[in-house]
Amino acid sequence: MTFAPRRLYTRRVVFPERVKMSDVARTAGVSVATVSKVVNGRYGVAQATVERVEQVIRDLGYEASLGAQSLRSHRTNVLGILVAEFEPFSTELLKGASREVAGSGYQLLAYSSGDGEGAAVGWERRSLARLSGTLIDGAVIVTPTVVETKHGFHVVAVDPHTGPSGLPTVDSDNFAGAVLATTYLLSLGHRRIGHMSGRPDLESSRLREAGFRRAMADAGVPVDERLVRVGGYRIESAAGTAAELLGLADRPTAIFAGNDLSAISTMDVARRMGIAVPDDLSVIGFDNVPESALVDPPLTTIRQPLQSMGAEALRLLIDLIGGVERDTHIRLPTELVVRSSCRPCR
Repeated sequence: MTFAPRRLYTRRVVFPERVKMSDVARTAGVSVATVSKVVNGRYGVAQATVERVEQVIRDLGYEASLGAQSLRSHRTNVLGILVAEFEPFSTELLKGASREVAGSGYQLLAYSSGDGEGAAVGWERRSLARLSGTLIDGAVIVTPTVVETKHGFHVVAVDPHTGPSGLPTVDSDNFAGAVLATTYLLSLGHRRIGHMSGRPDLESSRLREAGFRRAMADAGVPVDERLVRVGGYRIESAAGTAAELLGLADRPTAIFAGNDLSAISTMDVARRMGIAVPDDLSVIGFDNVPESALVDPPLTTIRQPLQSMGAEALRLLIDLIGGVERDTHIRLPTELVVRSSCRPCR
């Protein structure tokens, strides 16, 4: 017996065309010029006509083009949050900004440069050139390398590479957080403490290493320079650094990683090498991204209030656009979050 081959049926999905101003005019029985006046709030249209046109706009789901709106009013009422890539740090910031924009009269556009790992210097310049003045009225830029803004266009930087430098800035207390992390490991009796720093070009990375060194010095514990290495803030780069540290004959009993992704990578490497966390190795991170609570064991870390940083950055941007006089550098506190990845040194 033979069977005829089955025919595969595909369903064609047809997306509706964008509603045009002419569609609104035709449905409402008025001219395009009248619809334009209603959309832009100009005088010369009877109230009954205004109400009829507005009802048709709602019924049809008409939205004015942002580009066209910008040309007419020089405003889009859209704010941008620009990132090199969407990873856990920037995603948490975006959540806070998204929460803050509600009820502000603005909409939020999240935009990635598409340059990946740390985006070559100048990714912000290219992103702003594409968006500023036509699609967005201002921007929050996450970990910018360098920003050159045109007159009248407002930008707020979150955790800029070189630290606060005249640009409105939101960051957290990286130095104090690193002191907290290191002091906690010292309180557990650890003395051979390794530090995996972040990217050397980031001020946050330098401050975290400085906080590590200050806590060690205050405790009278010398830093073994062989245990201080660049982890790079990324899972891939941190894995190689962790393998180097854990492969030493006199390996560290504890590692303070520059961020949670590096700490999680360190725990993975330790597991592959047969080193148990926390029984044989204590690990502490920095950031408190959601992934830190989900690993096994859950990661002890330093909490940056990432969502609050995103919300504060957006609030600062809105105030700057509105001409509100206020402090343009906001530094938020960090705190220790104790979970299960650290234990007293044996």
